[in-house]
Amino acid sequence: MPHRHHERHRSQHSGWLRAAVLGANDGIISTASLMMGMVTAGVPGSTILLSGVAGLVAGAMSMAAGEYVSVRSQADTEAADLARETLELETNPGGEHRELEEIYVARGLEPELAREVAKQLMAHDALGAHARDELGITDIFSARPLQAALTSALTFSVGALIPLLVVLLHPIEYLAFAIASVSLIALVVLGGLAAKVGGANQFAGAVRVGFWGAAAMALTAVAGHLFGAVV
Repeated sequence: MPHRHHERHRSQHSGWLRAAVLGANDGIISTASLMMGMVTAGVPGSTILLSGVAGLVAGAMSMAAGEYVSVRSQADTEAADLARETLELETNPGGEHRELEEIYVARGLEPELAREVAKQLMAHDALGAHARDELGITDIFSARPLQAALTSALTFSVGALIPLLVVLLHPIEYLAFAIASVSLIALVVLGGLAAKVGGANQFAGAVRVGFWGAAAMALTAVAGHLFGAVV
């Protein structure tokens, strides 16, 4: 029996990688920015820490809920498409065969070969063939709402812990610089790592994440300073 060749592609990581990177980025940026605003407003250290903890809990739940609703909607759409395709296969198998055949012709197969491929695939797994080649639904890319929600909440929490630990370990007079520097380093490392796993340019990924993190922290620091001065 010939040895079966297995390949692993980076696109297979896209689902969980997207949720993980988004969660961790938001955890670092949201919590660090929130606490930067509190620091520049001149509030006590205990209030800064409390705001960070509240931001972690609220942010993690928000990420989980948002990701679950979004991916659940995608899953519902996929389920509805599959149900419709199942009905069409039962009521009009000939038309569905021609539809699949036309897809393969459009991809470059000769009409006779496309007809034979469609015939064999439909005999093996008609719904699977249409789900994959007509609807673009596969096991790798199918929506998994609970997995996405838990991943987002967990990675947000891990990211948010970084600036929280900075608050615990640094005196308040150096807190703004410590939060900004440590959070930016974490964001740059995370951006580069995500780019590496995804096969993209690591430098570009790191700079992109670092830029937006720095912008968010700078804006909230200015807001905290202005409103803190007013109060």
